[in-house]
Amino acid sequence: MFKELDPILHSQLRLAVMSLLISVKEAEFTFIKEKTNSTAGNLSVQVQKLKDAGYIDVSKQFKDNYPLTTCKITKKGIEAFESYVKALQEYLNIGK
Repeated sequence: MFKELDPILHSQLRLAVMSLLISVKEAEFTFIKEKTNSTAGNLSVQVQKLKDAGYIDVSKQFKDNYPLTTCKITKKGIEAFESYVKALQEYLNIGK
């Protein structure tokens, strides 16, 4: 009856990161940090979990001698996000 919710996406911060990336496709770490009102340390841990799951790609480079980390959602990440949203909708519509 109820589909299991993806534990990777069920975290509030990871879900927020994926929600941002699904709409912009790619974003700098500082942008994500600002939009999610997260600390750099916590966001870094959550980004790594999303990367390990294959949901996002992370690239690190330097821009004007400053580190620049960019996150981009993957095809697998898009599919996982869409599946998660669909499962949530089923939870909400179960009594209708």
